[in-house]
Amino acid sequence: MLSNLRTSWLSTRTVPHRRTYPGKQVLQRKFGIRAEINFVNVEEAKKLTADDGYVIVDVRDKSQFDRAHIKSCYHVPLFIQNEDNDLGTIIKRTVHNNFSGLFFGLPFTKPNPEFVQSVKAQFSPQTKLLLVCQEGLRSAAAADKLEKAGFENIACITSGLQSVKPGTFESVGSGELQDAGKAGLVQIQGKISAVLGTVLICAYLFITLFPDQAEKLLQMVPSS
Repeated sequence: MLSNLRTSWLSTRTVPHRRTYPGKQVLQRKFGIRAEINFVNVEEAKKLTADDGYVIVDVRDKSQFDRAHIKSCYHVPLFIQNEDNDLGTIIKRTVHNNFSGLFFGLPFTKPNPEFVQSVKAQFSPQTKLLLVCQEGLRSAAAADKLEKAGFENIACITSGLQSVKPGTFESVGSGELQDAGKAGLVQIQGKISAVLGTVLICAYLFITLFPDQAEKLLQMVPSS
């Protein structure tokens, strides 16, 4: 049995009561349990796709999807590139690109108005869907939209693809699934820090293991 977290929602709708009174219409509420959304870990998600027939739908934006995605998944972004040209959007896009875009490589997006319809065009409400994103937030929001639209079998990876270890899923792209959300100057800085750290460690080991050779090398450095 999967040790997952399930959420269900109690929905209500108001309908006219069959009994009527002069000059009055009596309303009653009907209660029903809406479909469950399963929040699973990576191992459970793997089992859902391998054994239970779940179809993977990637709801990330195109930039993260292109960096790395699960092979044979479907891509239906919850957010799309915002290329509107009204003054307010232009200002927001400029501010975004000079900060979040530059440092974190995040695109300037807006909600995809065709998200639910795009999913409906490809899958029936009975299709078992595993929704994935990078951190788990967008897939949860997407699951809520699809659940309200009538989809009955939805699962999400709780912490997103950032928690997927290399080799868990067969992937396509230039990087690993867990790193697909990293871009911009932060990623470059991280690479520089890793290189410098490696150099310093090697230098320390060289000085420790070969002190005589290290001293000769230091004597060869011109003094300022």
